[in-house]
Amino acid sequence: MSKIFISCALPYANGPCHLGHIRSTYLPADIYARYNRMAGNDVLMVCATDEHGTPIAVKADKENKKPIEISKRYHDMIVRDVESMNISLDNFSRTTDEKHYEIAQKFFKDLYDKGFIYRQDLEQLYCPECKKFLPDRYVEGLCPVCGAEARGDHCEKCGRALDPTELDEPHCITCGTTPVIKDTYQYAFKLSEFEDELKEYIDNNENLPANVKNYASNWLKEGLNDWILTRDMDWGIPVPLDEAKGKVLYVWIEAFLGYISSASQWSEKSGKKWEEYWSDFVVHFIGKDIIYHHSIFWPGLLKAYGCKLPDKIYAGEFLSLEGEKMSTSKNWVIWIDDFVKDYDPDLLRYFLTINAPLNKDSDFSWDDFQKRNNDELADVIGNFLHRTFTFTRKFFDNKIPEYANPSNEDEEFRKAIEELPQNAGEYISNFEFREGLLEIFKVAKKGNKYFNDQEPWKAVKEDKQKAANCLYLSNQLAKILAFTLKPYLPTKADDIAKILNIDDLSNWDDAAVFLPTGYEINKSKPLFKKIEDDEIALQKEKLQENLKTTEDENMSDLITIDKFDEIEIKIGQIKEAEKIEKSDKLLKLQIDVGEEKPRQIVSGLAKVYNPEDLIDKKVCVIVNLEPAKLFGTLSEGMVLAAGDSCALLTPDEQGKVGERIQ
Repeated sequence: MSKIFISCALPYANGPCHLGHIRSTYLPADIYARYNRMAGNDVLMVCATDEHGTPIAVKADKENKKPIEISKRYHDMIVRDVESMNISLDNFSRTTDEKHYEIAQKFFKDLYDKGFIYRQDLEQLYCPECKKFLPDRYVEGLCPVCGAEARGDHCEKCGRALDPTELDEPHCITCGTTPVIKDTYQYAFKLSEFEDELKEYIDNNENLPANVKNYASNWLKEGLNDWILTRDMDWGIPVPLDEAKGKVLYVWIEAFLGYISSASQWSEKSGKKWEEYWSDFVVHFIGKDIIYHHSIFWPGLLKAYGCKLPDKIYAGEFLSLEGEKMSTSKNWVIWIDDFVKDYDPDLLRYFLTINAPLNKDSDFSWDDFQKRNNDELADVIGNFLHRTFTFTRKFFDNKIPEYANPSNEDEEFRKAIEELPQNAGEYISNFEFREGLLEIFKVAKKGNKYFNDQEPWKAVKEDKQKAANCLYLSNQLAKILAFTLKPYLPTKADDIAKILNIDDLSNWDDAAVFLPTGYEINKSKPLFKKIEDDEIALQKEKLQENLKTTEDENMSDLITIDKFDEIEIKIGQIKEAEKIEKSDKLLKLQIDVGEEKPRQIVSGLAKVYNPEDLIDKKVCVIVNLEPAKLFGTLSEGMVLAAGDSCALLTPDEQGKVGERIQ
């Protein structure tokens, strides 16, 4: 039995989780952890919220709150989101935990005492208006490499790690003032001393996937510079040196140690030594935007400390939304909390895994989600299971029939069933999670064809043994699906197991053990249902309305007058209204907004208003939204209505059609 240390990249505690977080980091880590536990390996999977650094301090400044209030709020949200997606972490901690402070300061002091950290005089941006040195995230400007808008520490467009002094046209994000450069000092890590060792680590580590090797190798080609490890801030872990008053550890030294402090916290509760897991096999699951940090900075720090380096760094590529980059600032995002209110989390786990390999960028679209659910989960896996259980009950009194005198088709299908656990397991153990799920789906699809070809509903009258063989093998596949789907769809796998009277799915080897003749199963129910078109139309409408919700009801909802002025609202008059076919919620409206021809707008008013009652009614219309298709119908704006009641917001009758409200 092997011991495996699994970590998920620490999420910043400045916002809840969205689909991209789950896809790139937590879901693949969970699939790998669940499978290895079932395969008999001893797994420790840890994570924590990253609660220091400038993002939290910046948000606290904007909301006039203390940073700890911000981090606590979002820590609780992130825990809720991770738990709702059935991510089986052994420990989820916080970098504001006392244990983490102790470990981080000890780590820094050890490297300082060894001479790997030293005081460095340098120039830093200073805001004359705020009268303070500006940490990286307090500065924004233009990337000197690609020219895109960038933060002081990172350019999202080209992925370059930056120093604030490198930015073109920098400005202080607090007051907008152009900062000046002043002399100061910080503490630097001698990263350059480890360049050769890190190059060897990257080049000779067969466990590193290609995307990680390529990113890291390109960085190493430029040569490594020493790396500043401290910041001038009030929020963070104080530098453990008497002379360093007012300075805190940079997040990209202490956040890494969140893996260790979370594991240490687990050790205190469990009585087991986390070091034994680290000494055996370590795998970090991260997003591709922090490859540099985990493949170069973190191994460099570990080399200096004298620790074993991570064996594998698995980096998930980005997830876009409806063909566009996700943006939390624009609310072009699907929050996990919103998704699980409408759908079983297993449906999302399936889609995010099956849609594309982790080493490629992927896209979430509601249409694709619906198609995958309906065509694959409902029509293939769900249909196979439901027919198997229903006909077993109907023809064989809920008992597994005898298998005898098998045909060539029976034996071919039996072989495919028997091979599935090993084939799927090999894919998962090799970090090929999509391929493993595709293998499971492929055999389920073969099961559907086999079932159709054997026609047990006919065979039971003409050749009962043929029907018995069909349902014997189909129930064996159902059992194996319960086991092999457990890492991917844990709740649905448990539902299958319950029908099959199986209490324990914890041992992967048990998957290949066939159910005996006469074994009794329970009454079944459909496990997957189809998603209707009108549901998807409403989800798209929510997106086009930018979800019209805030990340948290306690967050500030203040915007500037300039931001508000970007929204163009006009008085419109409804000229035509009709229901959209196959939708019980949407109406297609033709609205006069004072232009040459009426605007066509799709709105979710059908449950509240009859189309004929809306004719000639004056309404408030947002006219400068990007056109979108809802339920296959073009919509060129938005009619304003109040929340769940869908009560129309109507202007005074004296208002003229086409007149701008604001």
